[in-house]
Amino acid sequence: MQLHEYSFRMAQPVWETGTAHTMNRTVSFCTNIPLSDLPAGQQIRLAAAASCSFVLLVNGQFVAHGPARCAHGFFRVDEYDLTPYLTAQVNRVCLRTAGYNVNSFSYLNQPSFLCAEITAGEQVLAATGAGNARDFIAYGVGERIRRVQRYSFQRTMVESYDLRPGAFSYESDPHTAAVPVATETAEAGRFLYRDMPYSDNEILRPLRVIRTGHMRYSDKASYYDSREISAISDHFFGYRPEELDCASHIEVGRIDYDAGEETALPADVIPLPADGWADLDMGRNYTGVWALDIEAAGDGILYLTFDEVIHGTLNPFRMGTSNIIRIGVSAGRYRLTTAEPYVMRYLRLSAKGCAITVRDLRLYHIAFPATHITARFAGQDDAMHRIFDAAVETFRANTVDIYMDCPSRERAGWLCDSFFTSRVERVLTGRSDVERAFLQNFLLPEHFAFLPDGMLPMCYPSDHNDRTFIPNWAMWYGVEMGEYLTRTGDRAFTDSARERLYALLAYFAPFENEYGLLEGLKSWVFVEWSKSNELVQDVSFASNMLYARLLDTCGQLYGDSDLTGKAAKLRATILDMSMTESGFFCDNALRQDGKLVLSGERTESCQYYAFFCDIVTPESHPWLWETLLHDFGYDRATRGLYPEIYPANAFIGNYLRLDLLDRYGCREALYDNIKGYFTYMADKTGTLWENVGDYASCNHGFASHVLYWMDHLGLLTRDIPGKDTSAGGAV
Repeated sequence: MQLHEYSFRMAQPVWETGTAHTMNRTVSFCTNIPLSDLPAGQQIRLAAAASCSFVLLVNGQFVAHGPARCAHGFFRVDEYDLTPYLTAQVNRVCLRTAGYNVNSFSYLNQPSFLCAEITAGEQVLAATGAGNARDFIAYGVGERIRRVQRYSFQRTMVESYDLRPGAFSYESDPHTAAVPVATETAEAGRFLYRDMPYSDNEILRPLRVIRTGHMRYSDKASYYDSREISAISDHFFGYRPEELDCASHIEVGRIDYDAGEETALPADVIPLPADGWADLDMGRNYTGVWALDIEAAGDGILYLTFDEVIHGTLNPFRMGTSNIIRIGVSAGRYRLTTAEPYVMRYLRLSAKGCAITVRDLRLYHIAFPATHITARFAGQDDAMHRIFDAAVETFRANTVDIYMDCPSRERAGWLCDSFFTSRVERVLTGRSDVERAFLQNFLLPEHFAFLPDGMLPMCYPSDHNDRTFIPNWAMWYGVEMGEYLTRTGDRAFTDSARERLYALLAYFAPFENEYGLLEGLKSWVFVEWSKSNELVQDVSFASNMLYARLLDTCGQLYGDSDLTGKAAKLRATILDMSMTESGFFCDNALRQDGKLVLSGERTESCQYYAFFCDIVTPESHPWLWETLLHDFGYDRATRGLYPEIYPANAFIGNYLRLDLLDRYGCREALYDNIKGYFTYMADKTGTLWENVGDYASCNHGFASHVLYWMDHLGLLTRDIPGKDTSAGGAV
């Protein structure tokens, strides 16, 4: 596979001496750029790669969050135009870099490093590892407390800080008296161009303060103690409860909030009395990096807790997360920019121990750039317009450097989700830049640690030390690769995936039973978030339906008639063995006394898999299709129809349903189902959800797929036909 490799001119990867493998260590790399040193008319560019992430600050102000994520041993290089930000006589440029060194779904567990340089044309103005006056100077970020709990099972560590006078001075003061730390050359890998658009980081602010109140404190019999806190082990890394220097989940758990009073106050300046709190409304779900100015009257703690919804009161633990940013303060003024993006519609500010005033609270919107989206809503239906807006925001929040499932709990690059999001990128932009990078990440490593030979990770870039994988999601990778070729014509890229896809087929071959059906699949067999996931052994017919589509896709991709013939035979076997006298497909068969026996269980989602994977068509099975078309859908439960058929959930049953309505030209039903499934989501959070209820993620990337159907319904137009949306972003 031809790689678009990046070469730094002078920079070397470096890190603080002795801490490249330390959990949750943050180091800020800073340099001065005098205005007088800048060549006239030259663009000043910064290029940077890192493990794991950085925030770029110029003169103390946020510029960007990066870099784009990549595969094990490979690192994408972000490039930024610094020219507009270099306005002071001496400009302070800093990359505050977080090295987590824990396994997660959001960042790879690789040794910490930063490799960065600033250039003007051919001239290098500053570079890490330069070893001279042009080097970046490193400062240990002692303000960030290192021994804290994980944010979630899927992500790394929460952010907790102790700020004292002079905090972060080294990031804004060119003449700082802060003492630097020693650095050493660090382990890195191969560098690649980003080759994707950059977030444009527009500034968003809360609309208003909606409720204020007071709080007391009391010990509780128990505190939030989900698996990311209680299950730290030799294969799930983090700090154990007894090792924590700060346990913000317990600190927040000790707070007793009163009911408060409704208000409608401006949110530009928020004075909090000692032990007072205020709830703020962003107006809709947004994703971004927080920045705020803080004035503390004494010693105390400011807590930022947040969530996408409010159920009576704000619950930062609703999704299995610690949605908490904890900021300890003493008397003085401070400015803080968070290290990572978060998601919220509602934010609670709580001042413990002293009066605290928060000014200029702002969220830098981390999202796919609106300037690269060329599709616009062209309909007249207000509800559909709101759904369109919610879907666009959902896409943008989940498509930054990879396709993510959600930008909150996980920030993970899940297969299957990506199949749906990839279609949306093409609809909105006319390109597939993020998809190519996403798919490429799965092709770069020679192998995946902890997984069987041939198997693909269920999400990536990520580490799976517990050896969990989803065999179905690996199938979706192949199915998406087939659509990618259709979308882009990029034959060279799909050819580069051949070896990996054939290795995947080789993994599945030993699971084929005497009928050619996959039986006894290992690890987490996933059909959808419903009863379907309980009906996956010994033979899951939905899984085999998808396997048939994978075989057919690979056969068509690579001109392999043996695979297409095998797929046709498997489809016939599935139809023969799983169709019941009721006219519905049975979900699974059990091995009893050496024979396969149907379980008798039937789910709505299995019927959709059958049509989606071409086991049947409306022409071959008109009764089943007409029944699904007219008697199933968002209102089936209220009509009391077919209660013996377990209902589908949003992911992915309802999406397969709508995709089939689209495929078979059922335009009126598709239009009605879109409004029925999504209007209440758009109205509540301004984003689209993981499930039909708001008990999990309320901003899930695959849900933006509604835009694909809207396009087919003629509800979208392109305002700039043929606009080039190639990667360029800040450069």
